[in-house]
Amino acid sequence: MRKKKKRIVVIGGGTGLSTVLRGLKTHQFDITAIVTVADDGGSSGRLRDDYDIPPPGDVRNVIAALSDVEPLVEQMFQYRFTNSNDLGGHSLGNLMLTALTDITGDFSYAIAEMSKVLNVHGKVIPAANKKVTLHAQLEDGTCIQGESRIPGATLPIKRVFLIPEDVQPLPAAIHAINKADVILIGPGSLYTSIIPNLLVKEIGEAVVKAKAKKIYVCNLMTQRGETTGYTASRHIEAIHQHVGTSFMEVILINNDALPQSVMESYKEENAEPVQFDVERLHALGLEVFKEEIAMIENGAVRHHAVNVASWLCNYVEQMERE
Repeated sequence: MRKKKKRIVVIGGGTGLSTVLRGLKTHQFDITAIVTVADDGGSSGRLRDDYDIPPPGDVRNVIAALSDVEPLVEQMFQYRFTNSNDLGGHSLGNLMLTALTDITGDFSYAIAEMSKVLNVHGKVIPAANKKVTLHAQLEDGTCIQGESRIPGATLPIKRVFLIPEDVQPLPAAIHAINKADVILIGPGSLYTSIIPNLLVKEIGEAVVKAKAKKIYVCNLMTQRGETTGYTASRHIEAIHQHVGTSFMEVILINNDALPQSVMESYKEENAEPVQFDVERLHALGLEVFKEEIAMIENGAVRHHAVNVASWLCNYVEQMERE
């Protein structure tokens, strides 16, 4: 008798989400990715405004990460036009998703059809099926409108919120959360990739109520304008504050110091390694796992997709035994 695949829901956006999914798709998991639609910069932002649709960029990257096609086909899907005034900055995948949405009148249906074409392992679901705008309120009360402007904040962020606030999730997203064995949150930009998903009220509520084990894959570096000076526990506290209750049970952190040369290069970006305040994490009721989950790629710190996925496999097997 074949073993039933464990249902994993991964919530996030940006490169962090795509990286982790590339590792997970090589294992026997039933994967659902719930992807942020708060982006309003670059190609995504232009298409969002021109066609009044959710931004396709993060979704495109997730489809590419979970696809099983010839490398050349994936390369074509991710191809970005550079030598044209009209097409400059647009990626082919963004244009294809926009065209499909315009033809069908439904962003989520366009994603499902594109997922078939690219033989995607699992389901890709946008956090919302219509355009939303992310706002940030800073500590002095001023507000910034637009996801792309938030990293330029010069004061700490007090909270972020969506307009419209009553945006509805897709039923498929809630169904996946309710049925999940594990909910993986992160890695990704805290205020612009992770929290916006949980601000869709019914998604946040469903995650809190879900029977699944809730795991946070902690960021490796702080981000200028978003998380300057943040420890691992500050990341958790910010998530809990926005959802309105404590719900995270497990945190996965890196187990080793990053090379000094890499840390020097990040100083120009006002970024530094996230400090893992393990005692505080325990005080918040979290089970803490330290693993080798960081790698250096072209001078940048990235999550090691294979190691994160291997740890999750071992963790799920341990869950089954218990």
